[in-house]
Amino acid sequence: MSILPEPATGSGAGALARFRAGFHQCLQARSDALFELADALLCTSGPVVSLPGLSLAGVFSRGHGALYDALTAGRIDTDQLRDTLAAQPIGRIRDRIVLAVDATGWLRPDANCSPGRLYCHVTGHGRGQDQMVPGWSYSFVAALEPGATSWTQILDATRIGQDDDPAETTAIQLRTVVTRLISAGQHRNGDPPIAVVTDSGYDVPRLAWQLRDLPVVIIGRLRSDRVLYGRPGPWSGRGRPPKHGRAFRMTDPDTWGVPATATSTETARYGRLEAKAWEHLHSRLTHRAAWISHEGDLPVIEGTLIRLATERLPHTGEPKPLWLWTSQHDLDTDLLDTIWSAWLRRFDIEHTFRFLKQTLGWTVPQVRDPASADRWTWLIIAAFTQLGLARALAADLRLPWETPAAPGRLTPTRVRRAFPNLHQALPRLTRAPKPSRPGPGRPAWQRNRRKAPIRDPGKKAKRDKTMKEREQRLTSTKG
Repeated sequence: MSILPEPATGSGAGALARFRAGFHQCLQARSDALFELADALLCTSGPVVSLPGLSLAGVFSRGHGALYDALTAGRIDTDQLRDTLAAQPIGRIRDRIVLAVDATGWLRPDANCSPGRLYCHVTGHGRGQDQMVPGWSYSFVAALEPGATSWTQILDATRIGQDDDPAETTAIQLRTVVTRLISAGQHRNGDPPIAVVTDSGYDVPRLAWQLRDLPVVIIGRLRSDRVLYGRPGPWSGRGRPPKHGRAFRMTDPDTWGVPATATSTETARYGRLEAKAWEHLHSRLTHRAAWISHEGDLPVIEGTLIRLATERLPHTGEPKPLWLWTSQHDLDTDLLDTIWSAWLRRFDIEHTFRFLKQTLGWTVPQVRDPASADRWTWLIIAAFTQLGLARALAADLRLPWETPAAPGRLTPTRVRRAFPNLHQALPRLTRAPKPSRPGPGRPAWQRNRRKAPIRDPGKKAKRDKTMKEREQRLTSTKG
């Protein structure tokens, strides 16, 4: 099966102009400086390597002091901006909205005075070279598109604090995004459920339980050494009724049994791809650590286990099977192919992270306050959204060694290269800057008497692991 690119979701100059007007309305303080800073991100040639260097762009009519003042004292109505993002045209995969959720770190290992830092996982080159580096951790939710593309549409970004539970934060974030999509008319009654795809770092059954009242289907990857359980057999009438049935060990094919559904697809890069699904399988919940606030017995969360196996992988050795778990039940052959093909598009968000960091310079500013980092993050999201809306308008200004691209199928880098030409035809929304003089600042012979305190990275609030610890904490809180 060859995956062909599909047309872009942007609607032309009208959609781009409407989004820019809506984005400008979301800026409540230092609005003109923040808006021009986002334009400087789009109209600067080459990757962003310096924050004050953006003040040299022609579209930024203020000095570098106004740039820092906008990030420090500016104010953005993030709720209104989230509503604006949810109202934009969204791509669909087989007539279904697919959302990818993933966390990435803004690494700040030397920022000892910056609060709110956590230990972010950084993948190293080589076996056992992964590291935990202090920085700000952000959880992103993006809508994916069909076909071979590096485009996504970011709908939300939330910084995970030192007192936050990442699983709870992700569940609240997804609930908010899905609710906004429904309110914006993106999903109506009778439409296929929204698919949420995650990587192996998420507790997929727990996430499915937390979002069980929403029209969503959770799809996530499991480790290949997991053990799941089927439905229990008939009760004999003696003792406690069993909650778990036969064990399904992923490493032991003798325990698999006959799959409920199986498909085989020919692919261009991976050869024959075989997908097998086993229904009514669940994890055995034995620890209360993640379910400490759950009243009563731990739930049995059933789902469908999917095994993907290919003949070959490019530039690697023998391929290993991939295991997925989904909350979707009763899969037929078409729905099975939809589930695994939607999950394979999850890797597009990795391309988005790389573009945000390496080209738009998301992690370039050395700001101290995490609130300033949040404002800069939303400016990056607004700039990336404008690039997505300008896909059908941008000309292919390719370099001599680059291959031509089909109309409307330009990469984010090529659209950004042509955005200065589009910006000239867009209406001006900012006012002319007022003349001012910089303040005197601190005299050179005086020392800084207000030194910032040292902030230790890491989690501040520890999660209760036993019911006894939870009762003691609640008793001390009430007392």
